[in-house]
Amino acid sequence: MTHSLPSVTIVRRIKASPSKVWAAITQPKLMPQWWGPDAGPTLRAETDVRPGGRFSIVFRLLNGDEHNPTGVYREVVPKKKLVFTWEWPGSAERESLVTFLLKPFDGGTELTLIHRHLPDEEARVSHALGWNGLLDKLLVFLGDIV
Repeated sequence: MTHSLPSVTIVRRIKASPSKVWAAITQPKLMPQWWGPDAGPTLRAETDVRPGGRFSIVFRLLNGDEHNPTGVYREVVPKKKLVFTWEWPGSAERESLVTFLLKPFDGGTELTLIHRHLPDEEARVSHALGWNGLLDKLLVFLGDIV
């Protein structure tokens, strides 16, 4: 019997074009303006957006904790699909996989975020909260640059 690992899927409709959403999720100069699960600052974002390229993001939560998720881009289809591994340096959590899917609709972009291969239910709940917080900030940011 195979045990399937928990995953998170979130769908948001954004009043911004796929090219604007793509820029926000891939450009290191834009990411610090909205990235992170709460209102704490993003201190640094580094991206090499190509298959095999790495990313590193450092953000500080409101409680003062700093986190530095890193990973490797697996699939890059500009303005449509971004797939990357998700790793927490110094954590026992195994590598998981994040996918952003962008689909145009009249008036904007439907963004689907899928985070697969989470280690347990606690991680699934924590990541669901974090990704929802991050996407809330992305919507506000994109509203500012539309």
